[in-house]
Amino acid sequence: MDYIEIARRLRLDTEGDEKAAKLLDNLIEEPDLKPLESIIDRCIIVFGAGPSLIQDIDKIISDKLHTGFVLIAADGAVKALLEHNMLPQIQVTDLDGDIKAIIEANRRGVITVVHAHADNMEKIREFVPELRNVIGTTQLKPFGRLHNFGGFTDGDRAVYLAEHFKSGLIVLAGMDFGSEIGEYSGSYDRELKPRKLRIGKTLLEELAERSHAGIVNLTDKGEQLRGIPGITVKQLRTLSAQMS
Repeated sequence: MDYIEIARRLRLDTEGDEKAAKLLDNLIEEPDLKPLESIIDRCIIVFGAGPSLIQDIDKIISDKLHTGFVLIAADGAVKALLEHNMLPQIQVTDLDGDIKAIIEANRRGVITVVHAHADNMEKIREFVPELRNVIGTTQLKPFGRLHNFGGFTDGDRAVYLAEHFKSGLIVLAGMDFGSEIGEYSGSYDRELKPRKLRIGKTLLEELAERSHAGIVNLTDKGEQLRGIPGITVKQLRTLSAQMS
């Protein structure tokens, strides 16, 4: 599913998306992708902000799995990780999660991938100047300093990012994709959010069909993802040991 189809389904403001992209491009420096490339080619855990997030964090911590993986947090999940004394190496955000957590993580050296769309221009204008080590992304054809690694919502864009930089293994956590919205999801449109999640689910299933990395799902509950098998902590520990 491409951006044109997504924009048609959701009646997105494509002109606004373009304006937001130009604004973000003007506010960031030329990104250095080398630090991203150097860490993301290993085994990754991508944390979404779904209802299973805390259960998934707890079981990962109890088995100390987080020490052997690169952690990518999607927007609202950043706050949950910080609350559990876990610092992701990368955060992927459109700035509608807990902005204090995003800024704190950024100040602690977390690579911050900021996405531009029509609805977040004011937040881009207000908060991006406070951030350092920013990589800008757009839903449109990339231009200037901006990239488009694929995906649509923060969670699936984080997975597409890991795939783009050839991660060895991508593990999903806190990605339920059901009708229930997680407490760490931040601000959202109650009518639009479930529709966006369904699109995110479809995009991950499409990615799984052509992914060079193995994608597995550690999420405690939620929807089954076609082509992305569920995995237990025990199975993941065995799999990661085989790949190390």
